[in-house]
Amino acid sequence: MIKVEFLGPIGKAPIEIEADTLADVSVKLKEDETIAPWLSKCAVAVNDTMVNDRNFELKDGDRVSILPPVCGG
Repeated sequence: MIKVEFLGPIGKAPIEIEADTLADVSVKLKEDETIAPWLSKCAVAVNDTMVNDRNFELKDGDRVSILPPVCGG
């Protein structure tokens, strides 16, 4: 089981899901119409480390953070 957290303006509570890779997480998150529009714009971190590989393997207890783009000054 992994925890997925949604940061910033996404405004969704964390969820726990079964997933072996980030690609599995993506498939499951695309099923949620409130999250799906964000996915193409967001960065992803696993246990606070940025990850770009959708085939990145996850293990039980990992935390996946969905990071929307932000601006500031």
